[in-house]
Amino acid sequence: MRSGWGGGGLGDGVNPTEVRVRYPERIAEGWQQRRRRELVGEDGRLLIVAADHPARGALGVRDDRMAMASRPALIDRLCTALRRPGVDGVLATPDILEDLLLLGALEGKVVIGSMNRGGLQGASFELDDRFTAYGTADDIAGRRLDGGKMLTRICLDDPGTVATLESSAQAVTELAERKLMAMVEPFWSVRRDGRVTNLLDPDSVIRSIHIASGLGATSAYTWLKLPVVDDLARVMEATTLPTLLLGGDPTVAPEETYASWGKALSLPSVRGLVVGRALLFPPDGDVAAAVDQASSLVHGGAA
Repeated sequence: MRSGWGGGGLGDGVNPTEVRVRYPERIAEGWQQRRRRELVGEDGRLLIVAADHPARGALGVRDDRMAMASRPALIDRLCTALRRPGVDGVLATPDILEDLLLLGALEGKVVIGSMNRGGLQGASFELDDRFTAYGTADDIAGRRLDGGKMLTRICLDDPGTVATLESSAQAVTELAERKLMAMVEPFWSVRRDGRVTNLLDPDSVIRSIHIASGLGATSAYTWLKLPVVDDLARVMEATTLPTLLLGGDPTVAPEETYASWGKALSLPSVRGLVVGRALLFPPDGDVAAAVDQASSLVHGGAA
C-alpha cells in the first residue's frame, strides 16, 4: 500500500491536509452535497467496513501494534474497499470520514458515524465511554449521515457503565426521532488484571443483547453489532432486532473466519457484517480479494 495521497485511487490529486489548511469549509459543503442512498437494497443486507478503532488508541492488528498508525495508508485501504462491488458503506470517526469525503469515496455509500470513543484502550476510565466523536444525533443528522454507532460495554463492577448506558439510550431515542440507524455494540465485560475483557460465551452475549435491546424510548431504528460466538443460533434467539456481525481482531486463518461468517449469515436476524481489520489488513495484504470474499458471503448468499 502506498504511504502518500493520490496516485491511482479515488480523489486523485486531492490532498486532504491542503484542503483543511486552505478550504476547511469544503468539508461542511461536501456533507451537504454528498449523494446518498437507501440504507439497504433489495436483499436487506449490509456490508460495512469499520475504521473507528484508532480514535480509542487501538492501532494493532495481530502482532503489529502500530499497523493502523499511518493515516494515508489506512485511507488508501479504505478507498480500495469502498470501490469494490457489494461494499455498502463505512463506519468511522469524523476525522476519517472527512478524509474519505474529500477524496470522493463516500458517494452513494451508507455512512455511519462512530459516537463514543472516550473509553480509551487500557485506560483506568475505559468503561466510562463518553461520546467524544459524534456526540449527539444532531451531529449525525446535520451532516446527513445515515446513523450513529455506540459501543456499550456492561461491567457490573464499574460505575462508568451506568453513564454509558444512559448516554447510549439517549442517542438511540434521538437517532430514532430523526429516522436514523442506531447501531449498538454491546459487550458483557469484566476487569482482569487491570484490563477490560469482553466475555464471549453465549450466555454473556445473550445478557448483553437483552440490555442493549431495551435502550431508548423505541427500538424501531436500532440495529445490533455483535460478535460471532459459539452456539450463535441460540444467541440470536435473544432478539428480533436486525444484527450485523463484527469481525474483530483477525487472529485465525482467513478461511476459518469466512466459514464462520457464512454459517452465521444464514440466521434470519443476521443481516450482514461490519468488519474492519480482518478486511483492511488481511495476512496476504490483498484488501480487494478479502473484501470480495466478504461481499460474496453477504450479498451472494450465505455459505
